[in-house]
Amino acid sequence: MTERKPWNVPFESWVERQIRLAQERGDFDNLEGAGKPLPHVDDADENWWVKRKLAAEGLSTEALLPPSLQLRREIERLPDSVADLPTEQAVRDVVADVNRRIAEYIRAPSQPVVPVHRVDVDAAVAAWRARGRTR
Repeated sequence: MTERKPWNVPFESWVERQIRLAQERGDFDNLEGAGKPLPHVDDADENWWVKRKLAAEGLSTEALLPPSLQLRREIERLPDSVADLPTEQAVRDVVADVNRRIAEYIRAPSQPVVPVHRVDVDAAVAAWRARGRTR
């Protein structure tokens, strides 16, 4: 199916022709799952296939959240994510990266608009130090 659609042929007609030719060649014969019901057809969740793909790839469904909520979650988890960093500079670098993405979001917010504020670098470093002493 590497053939390009001619400019003067309507798109729908070209696609239907490609399908018809493939059927005539038998490209759709003996496909895996032929004659079996489609999985998850009765699922109430319309995004079942997205969640299934993310699970198969070992990814979190958090990737489906809007950027504002992703940033909120990242800010909430920041103390845990910097806890094992070896140096103060590494903590400052991580917080600076988060703050950069927050600034980008603030400049061009997307829906839903959720208030997101920059992280205080010194407070994050202080929390990192205090957490390191308690271990």
